Amino acid sequence: MRYLVTIVLFAITMSVSAQNPTFYLLIGTYTKSPSKSEGIYVYKFNPNKAEAVSISKIAAENPSYIAISKDQKYVYAVNENDNDNGQVSAFSFDKQKGELHFINKQPSGGDNPAYVSVDSTGKWVVVANYSGGNIGVFKTGDGGALQPAAQTLAHEGYGVNVQRQEQPHPHSAVFSPDEKFVFVPDLGNDRLYSYSFDANNAQAPLTATDPAYIELPDGTGPRHITFHPNGKFAYLINELSGQLITYQYNNGKLTEIQTIESTNAGDKNDRGSADVHLTPDGKFLYTSNRGKANDITIYKPGTDGKLALVGHQPVGAHPRNFMIDPTGRFLLVACRDSNVVQVYVINKNYGLLTDAGLKIDVDQPVCLKMLPVK
Repeated sequence: MRYLVTIVLFAITMSVSAQNPTFYLLIGTYTKSPSKSEGIYVYKFNPNKAEAVSISKIAAENPSYIAISKDQKYVYAVNENDNDNGQVSAFSFDKQKGELHFINKQPSGGDNPAYVSVDSTGKWVVVANYSGGNIGVFKTGDGGALQPAAQTLAHEGYGVNVQRQEQPHPHSAVFSPDEKFVFVPDLGNDRLYSYSFDANNAQAPLTATDPAYIELPDGTGPRHITFHPNGKFAYLINELSGQLITYQYNNGKLTEIQTIESTNAGDKNDRGSADVHLTPDGKFLYTSNRGKANDITIYKPGTDGKLALVGHQPVGAHPRNFMIDPTGRFLLVACRDSNVVQVYVINKNYGLLTDAGLKIDVDQPVCLKMLPVK
């Protein structure tokens, strides 16, 4: 009987461990003055205890957005610099020690690169150059190293908001769930671009679709897009209008089915909406809003993809980026101007957020990513 109890307890322990693993949390930061940050910081995040322990850091210049390869061996970060010094850097990741090691870097093809993504094969990296008005496409070589840009695709046109729309401003580049397409919201010209993606075409992996983009209302300022886990819906957060657009998605085609407010706080010409993510099960969707709002807005998607407002959670100043941990239990917010990463517990029934009592002090945090320790 004693052995049976031991076996049962062991099985329960293993089950809990499998369901609630420990993760490495990577924090990208702004390093330019007055920030005291030095680059990318690595923490060990334990969802069972809601604790984060500092593990390591690596020097990098303004690593404002990070992408992790599917095999979790490599990390890619933009270096958000201007004056013809926009770059993208490659790192290897030692999961035993929780350490990043620099591999190489390449010119990103434009100023102020703001977003980077990597396909599931780990062979292609796409960068959105915000001030450069273009996207750069990079092949990776052996050991994850970045080769010089295989493609640089420029956008044209401009919007109506003089302060932010004097030229094209691609703000992200996101692969579709099947990776047949890449979608690029352009804040500067109020367009959502789409490209066909061919991983086997070494010279020109991206090709403009027909039509090449969706034209959005003047002053919308599209910023980030994400897809529902079921692959049937996509959600576009728009910085300037403070709105969230819901699309039905089918084989590269987006059909608008809803527009809903992300925030209506502050000046209507600068709502400051920034990021959008769903829980892993697709049960809840969240957006971040900066400016006067400084909050996270909570929605519940219906079976038709349309969103119902659940509520708002006040957070620290300038919540540029946030993430939901892989267990779906916690939402972490990078509050740039509060110099802190805040952690909230997600109510599994209603999606509401409760302060977990955990704050990670980091100067100018702007990007959060996780990968399992084992």
